[in-house]
Amino acid sequence: EFFTRDPKIVLVNAFWYTGLKDMQDQRSFRDALINLGYTVRTKLLKEYYDESLGKYYQKANLDIEIVIDMFNTVGQYDRVVLFSGDGDFERAIELLRSKNTHITVVSTEGMIARELRNATDRYIDLNEIRPFIEKIDLQHSN
Repeated sequence: EFFTRDPKIVLVNAFWYTGLKDMQDQRSFRDALINLGYTVRTKLLKEYYDESLGKYYQKANLDIEIVIDMFNTVGQYDRVVLFSGDGDFERAIELLRSKNTHITVVSTEGMIARELRNATDRYIDLNEIRPFIEKIDLQHSN
């Protein structure tokens, strides 16, 4: 709703990408997103070892899925709102902008790559819009 306040803006697609511990992970949340009209893309988390930190971490790299969806649907929109700070999206953003697509990137200071911030039309700090987009579960807030 935050991004479609202008009546001239029509939401065409909303995608959600997430890594899963197993196929039941976040099941009710994913089902709720699907019921709200989101296209949900998932990938199982993989474990990696970071030698510099000396510890394991989990990651589900969904960058290619995001870019494929952007380009598969490019004829349907003239604006993209990307919630990411990953500099790997720089080239995809440049290509979309060359097709007159307006790109807004939402991230947080310190977590957005300089390349991505420079490639986008507009940057929004997530912390500044958080009060307008966050849903607070009143049943569990006490």
